[in-house]
Amino acid sequence: MKRQEKAERIQVILDERFPKPPIPLDHEDPFTLLVAVLLSAQCTDVRVNKVTPALFARAGTAHAMAQVKVEEIRQIIRPCGLSPQKAKAIAGLSRILIDKHSGEVPSTLAELEDLPGVGHKTASVVMAQAFHVPSMPVDTHIHRCAWRWGLSNGKNVAQTERDLLRTFPRERWNDLHLQIIWFGRTSCPAMRHDPKQCQICSWAMSKARRAEETRRRKR
Repeated sequence: MKRQEKAERIQVILDERFPKPPIPLDHEDPFTLLVAVLLSAQCTDVRVNKVTPALFARAGTAHAMAQVKVEEIRQIIRPCGLSPQKAKAIAGLSRILIDKHSGEVPSTLAELEDLPGVGHKTASVVMAQAFHVPSMPVDTHIHRCAWRWGLSNGKNVAQTERDLLRTFPRERWNDLHLQIIWFGRTSCPAMRHDPKQCQICSWAMSKARRAEETRRRKR
């Protein structure tokens, strides 16, 4: 099956399973989304959603956050891991938003990537979910599923992003990245996954990739 035909079949399945995919991170506006996505690095969305209510009750805007000491931010976000770096980044980006953007989150990828602690994936999530700009933020679930399904060679997330952008229509990117995340979490996990029982891997994953995944697990 050609990649485009495979992609179209996958899209039908994902549309049936997740017709209106929810955003995993709880937030109220672009600023709270930006902070939540930053906190999600090497942390589950479930844990982030448990931490952010207290953080945003203390400071839900850039102006308010800039007034909070880094140590206090760190204490609140400690359960998310990497708290020293994340607290410093949250405090720093809040000050920059005030100094350069009147306290508002900028709506361009370049300006977002210039903020402390904000990489390409975080910026892309904000562009997609806060500003509805077609984007394809690639997390571990998307990277894994795209490789299993033969939509990308999986060398790195940057290559996976390029492959998916070329494969799917631009108007579908924002929903699609959420759909793949939810499918990966619920039906195509990293561990204890049986490709033969997976709604997509059962027909989309090649024998060679099944064998490669088996070898990786035995290492």
